[in-house]
Amino acid sequence: MSFSSPASLLEVELRPDGPPVLRMESPVDAAGWAAEYGEALRAQVTEHGALLVRGLRLREPDQVRAVFTGLAGELIPEREAFAPRKPYGAGLYSSTAWPDNQPMCMHHELSYALRVPGLMLFACLTAPAEGGATAVADAEQVLNALPEELVERFEREGWQLTRSYNDEIGASLSEAFGTEDRETVENYCRAHAIDFFWQPDGALRTVQRRPAVVRHPVTGRRCWFNQIAFLNEWTLAEEVREYLVDEYGQDGLPFNTRYGDGSPIGEDVVRLLNATYEQHTRREPWQSGDLLLVDNIRTAHSREPFSGAREVLVSMAQPRLLAEARTTPERNRR
Repeated sequence: MSFSSPASLLEVELRPDGPPVLRMESPVDAAGWAAEYGEALRAQVTEHGALLVRGLRLREPDQVRAVFTGLAGELIPEREAFAPRKPYGAGLYSSTAWPDNQPMCMHHELSYALRVPGLMLFACLTAPAEGGATAVADAEQVLNALPEELVERFEREGWQLTRSYNDEIGASLSEAFGTEDRETVENYCRAHAIDFFWQPDGALRTVQRRPAVVRHPVTGRRCWFNQIAFLNEWTLAEEVREYLVDEYGQDGLPFNTRYGDGSPIGEDVVRLLNATYEQHTRREPWQSGDLLLVDNIRTAHSREPFSGAREVLVSMAQPRLLAEARTTPERNRR
């Protein structure tokens, strides 16, 4: 079956307050349409950083998987997850488990990994009653808006992520690494420039240093690319932060970020980063059936608080080994 159609089908509506939108005015075979127009859609994402497709009427996981595969080819499994997801098989997941009333602040997915997804794919099966948008922010604009001195320090030192794995908060060892076997976990850490430390109680603590500013592999533009603010203790709600510090201690938080030299990042810096993201945020409320494509390197994304049922499926594709990541020192200690 042919899916040829007028050029207007790919005419994108550009808006200052939300991601570009492509509206489907009549029903199509979503999977076949995605396979035929995948290259054109990916080009739009490269040009604009994100693209919302409205009118595909996505309804169930198998359909979503077929659409995602048609658009992006092979979907990649998640490793080093920071919070649990429900797997739907073959690289398709639920959105991250996170309290409904707490925001997931702007971040680039898996920016602490050596090989990062270049493309994020989101499909909304059930829109929330209120809130819950997956908002976006242009990483080049954010970089240019930040104080030069702060950018220079992070560009010089990179940023550091520390993680302490447990079965109560965040992703467990098996959810993050796909196994609880110590040797397999250690081999993964060595291969991915992650320092690892087994604690006396058997828990794992890891430290990894990554670049905070990278060049986009296609456009060459410099991008603010990290999860410095999102995974920092000062982004947490005050009562949550106090509980975690009381429960696990300052050095045992499930996750935290530091400057690349290991120095703490102050609350003022984290608030500045989140405020700068907010100044460059574009948002559009989900409608059931929507598809959102995000260039994960050029564009940060968030998840806003919501009420009511919300079902959004997620996949990652087009893995990239960024040039800056190749220079990250490998320091693997027990």
